[in-house]
Amino acid sequence: MTAFLNHFAFEFKTGIRNTTLLFMNYLFPLGVYAILGLVMTQVNPIFTDTLLPAMVIFVIMGGTILGLPNPLVEAREAGIYRSYKINGVPAASVVIIPVLTTAFHALIVATIVALTAKPLFAGATPVHWFPMAWITVLVTFTCSAIGALIGVAAADNRAITLLSQIIFLPSMLIGGLMMPLSILPESVQRFAGLLPTAHAMQALEGLAYGRTTTFAPTTSILILLTSGLLAFGLAIYLFNWDSRNQTRRGHPLMALIACLPYLVGLVL
Repeated sequence: MTAFLNHFAFEFKTGIRNTTLLFMNYLFPLGVYAILGLVMTQVNPIFTDTLLPAMVIFVIMGGTILGLPNPLVEAREAGIYRSYKINGVPAASVVIIPVLTTAFHALIVATIVALTAKPLFAGATPVHWFPMAWITVLVTFTCSAIGALIGVAAADNRAITLLSQIIFLPSMLIGGLMMPLSILPESVQRFAGLLPTAHAMQALEGLAYGRTTTFAPTTSILILLTSGLLAFGLAIYLFNWDSRNQTRRGHPLMALIACLPYLVGLVL
């Protein structure tokens, strides 16, 4: 336990001291939050209704899906994990600790957004704060698990960029962050059901704000939880100590299993 806590403390401090991680965990999400808060609320006044939940989800995505995979691949390619294996560090700990530290950073930034959205940009506050809090934690877990799975399954940094953007860009455009799902065409709404951000927004709007939603909030929560657990389990199972190791336990395409909850939700 002491070794685990020391490893956690080291990784947590690295997320602040490392300039790249500091940018992805704090500067990038907070910078975009400030820009959108200043610009979007003037261009589209109704954006204030969804500013807080949308920006909370955005900052979580920035730190987890965009920021988490790269350190995992870089450490694997640099041979750092080989030394971990030699010294008896379990593979589960190697995956769990980056997920936990990244989640902590994301929750810190999400808290900053939650506390400043109303005084700075007149963002609408939740009717129920408790669902806002635990759904935010759930979304952080799910996105962190997906980010870890991308880092484990990707062969190199170029693959990480592709896989991360496949999730990030559609999430920004049709995931309910910039515009409500209800105003999108029905066919686009169904496609949005493949994105974790769409379900996160539906859960927050339905349970924290008490609004009418396109998807059932309880179903969205179940999809997010199942997807997060699958992604986390697959990240541990597919973890590879060395990029030159050709005897890994499973094929990287097994990572697609984490998409099953979204596909089932799309069909139902």
